[in-house]
Amino acid sequence: MTSRGPTEAAARSGRRPGNPDTKELILTAARNQFADSGFERTSVRSIAAEAGVDSALVHHYFGTKRALFLAAVDMPVDPQVILGAVLDAPIEEIGELLLRGVLGVWESPQGTAVLAAFRAAISGESTGLVSNFLTEVILRELVGRFDDPPGSSPLRATLVASQLSGLLITRYLLRLEPIASLSVDEVVVLIGPTVQRYLTGAVG
Repeated sequence: MTSRGPTEAAARSGRRPGNPDTKELILTAARNQFADSGFERTSVRSIAAEAGVDSALVHHYFGTKRALFLAAVDMPVDPQVILGAVLDAPIEEIGELLLRGVLGVWESPQGTAVLAAFRAAISGESTGLVSNFLTEVILRELVGRFDDPPGSSPLRATLVASQLSGLLITRYLLRLEPIASLSVDEVVVLIGPTVQRYLTGAVG
């Protein structure tokens, strides 16, 4: 039996073989689907189908769905950098630690790249990516600890996201004074309690 080469097999299956454009095709499909359907409801298989490639090729280029999402958002820092020191902290300290971790990334050497990715996302047609990035990737695992009363964690997540996104836009994009010139410690003192209240205070 004559074995088919990868190019012939791809042609017969209707899939595109690996080529320099394939990675961008996958990213475009990923941006569309993550923006429309969110992280959890989007599958690697559906992204591959839209891109016209095999699912294995998606994993070859990006590894995991999470890594693909980060690439689609063009975020140079994995959220685990922020969440790693926060997830196991005492509940009453998480608001301050989360805020300090987010600000720490923006103030780090990667801050310029983070700002560029954030600016591009909110100024284009991919605002859904930003909202899903905040609520489903950064906050989903964290806010799952704060579900009292039951069912309140989605609201808590969006409240925290509204506070963080508003602060980042005001401080780093618009650079409104005096908040743009405050130290991280000063911002944490002022806004940390609000983030904590959204996590543990009364809602509804």
